[in-house]
Amino acid sequence: MLLPSRICDFLGCSLHIRGVRYHSIFRWSLALTGAACASLPRAGAPVSFRVMTYNIAAGFGDLERTAAAIKASSPDLVALQEVDVHWSERSHFADEAAVLSDRLGMQVRFARIYQIPGADSAAPPREFGVAILSRFPIVDFSNHEITRLSTQQPNPVPAPLPGFLEAKIDIGGVKVRVFNTHLDYRSDPRVREQQVMDMLGYIGNSSGPTLLFGDLNAPPDAKELRPLLARLRDAWPASEGMGFTYPAEAPVRRIDYVLTSGEFRVKSATVPDVQASDHRPVVVELEIRAPLL
Repeated sequence: MLLPSRICDFLGCSLHIRGVRYHSIFRWSLALTGAACASLPRAGAPVSFRVMTYNIAAGFGDLERTAAAIKASSPDLVALQEVDVHWSERSHFADEAAVLSDRLGMQVRFARIYQIPGADSAAPPREFGVAILSRFPIVDFSNHEITRLSTQQPNPVPAPLPGFLEAKIDIGGVKVRVFNTHLDYRSDPRVREQQVMDMLGYIGNSSGPTLLFGDLNAPPDAKELRPLLARLRDAWPASEGMGFTYPAEAPVRRIDYVLTSGEFRVKSATVPDVQASDHRPVVVELEIRAPLL
């Protein structure tokens, strides 16, 4: 069976060689075939797409504003942190991952950090974590454990907990590994240091297109981030200014990141001025080459 691009080549070649004066219905079919070919990425041609990372602060009391803030940037791939799923009254016990998926018409995968029982046996479990939304096919998904200092226990000690999301996403024929994370917020960097090492254990040193999104709760020059930034590149261009994202009303810190492997080219990057959370999102236009057929 011929692939669409091969059909285009085959038809074009046949017409040229045979010099046939074809009927109007054939011309119409050929036009449709050409349109289908034009909509597909050419082998080896660059594929551009837009990504966003956004700590939504559990919807900040109004998930419709969150959806509108995301929609305004028209991203193809979104990494969300602080997502409630039936968690509490602050988010009206909504499944925020499902609601945003529905509002935006995107696939979703949710990775819980915490899970506690519902109010009664009929209620769903209460969950809090991270999520991804995608216009591209999500072909695989995992929820990995990294070291955390729980916010749900008195006198916690560092221990493995889930919430390090990994997905494999087909972007224009390229299988891309996508990670989403939310690191410890405390001023003491020791838990973040261990979290970075845990994440690098999953990311590994293997080649292949890789993206990591997240609220890292540390500035770019933080010592604990150095091993991660040695493995993946910070997508924020210095030419675009400081890239501050927190607090949203008057940002003075850059703690939200898009990191990429070397296969990607950054075309543009912005921090939209939106107040739907206590963070501002980071939006990056990326380019990667489609594989040769």
